[in-house]
Amino acid sequence: MAEIEEDVAERDEDDYSLDPEVVDAILEAVEAGDAAAIDELMEPLHAADIADLFEQIGSADRAALIGLWSRGIDGEILSELDESIREEVIELLPHNVLTDAVRELDSDDVVDLIEDLEEPQQERILASLEDSDRAAVEQSLTYPEYSAGRLMQREVVTAPDDWTVGQAIDYLRNAKELPDQFYHVILIDPRWHPTGYVTLGKLLSSKRAVPLTDLMEDSFRTIDVLEEEGDVAYAFNQYHLISAPVVDADERLVGVITIDDAMAVLDEEHEEDILRLAGVGEGSLSDSVVETTKQRLPWLAVNLVTAILASVVIAQFEGVIAQIVALAVLMPIVASMGGNAGTQALTVAVRAIATRDLTGSNMWRVVRREAAVGLVNGIIFAVVMGVVGWIWFGSALIGAVLAAAMVVNLVVAGLAGILVPVTLEKAGVDPALASGAFVTTVTDVVGFFAFLGLAATVLM
Repeated sequence: MAEIEEDVAERDEDDYSLDPEVVDAILEAVEAGDAAAIDELMEPLHAADIADLFEQIGSADRAALIGLWSRGIDGEILSELDESIREEVIELLPHNVLTDAVRELDSDDVVDLIEDLEEPQQERILASLEDSDRAAVEQSLTYPEYSAGRLMQREVVTAPDDWTVGQAIDYLRNAKELPDQFYHVILIDPRWHPTGYVTLGKLLSSKRAVPLTDLMEDSFRTIDVLEEEGDVAYAFNQYHLISAPVVDADERLVGVITIDDAMAVLDEEHEEDILRLAGVGEGSLSDSVVETTKQRLPWLAVNLVTAILASVVIAQFEGVIAQIVALAVLMPIVASMGGNAGTQALTVAVRAIATRDLTGSNMWRVVRREAAVGLVNGIIFAVVMGVVGWIWFGSALIGAVLAAAMVVNLVVAGLAGILVPVTLEKAGVDPALASGAFVTTVTDVVGFFAFLGLAATVLM
């Protein structure tokens, strides 16, 4: 049974990833200049898989593939591409291909596509749009970056709030253009203020004479056009929204945000937190050596400074270490255990801050919990390492010093893992970006000071 479950898990994972054999076959066809083979291999691939393919291959292969592939890149593929290579790919596209690709996209996807591009590339894409679409995109670009106004799409399905089901269905059937995907019909009053929304399921399953107001969802809420997109994503996740109307300062409807865009923001924020905790910024596998070096160098420099600080602490006990060599062997254990414990608490804290689970009402309870966890873990490992130190070096006092330092550092590590990110967040600094260096510094300094200070007091 276990073997069957393992086979199913492996098969499911393969079903949702780009087959390396297909990538190799496409690269071979590119190298051979075999356009027919490329068309055949690319035909069954989903837009997301094609985007992954372009991200996995080098610049020269990307250019050659675009030149040989007869179908060419469409709007869906463009929107799936990683930002790090999007501009490069757009530069390679003929004007007519780019025009057709961009015109397939909803306004929110066009905004997402061009907002990080250089001005010449932005103008090239805007010139590809029809006048009405261009005006909508340019209006969205006037809103602050990372706001609801940038995230929303202008294509909205509305109905007067005094209509019946039959009137709404007739309107939808006769409409010349509707968004490719929409989940609600938004009800509006004569001043274009949204008053509620109705799901398509309820609309299609109700009698024609039923007023739309009788079918409105309880989950209805509006989003201000200047709302931070992180807050928007939180609202969608917290209240299980499918879509939400966006309103301006006068509460008039200006657009709609759908769940796919909100969840994309949530995913990006999770990814940013992970990368920042490791001090690598917003790096991508497609970045060059120079770009990657620039992203990582500053935080490596910060870590160097913290390492020097820890070395300064060690230097204060140079005489003790010279007389008792065992201390030099054992002290990295204390610092390492504290660093790992601090990272565990830090990861939980940063995630809880991002999801707004860690608040003023429960912070001190969480702090006490982390201190207690550090104490319990410290005692357990203190007993283990105390015995190890005693047996290893034949000194019960060395074992006792090691055990006491372990308890102190694991308690401090738990406290630092919570208090450092909370303090940084209160100060307006991204806790995911800076917490790691501070927590590591605290655990290293405290670990070395506790261990060597106790050794100097007890053993000398």
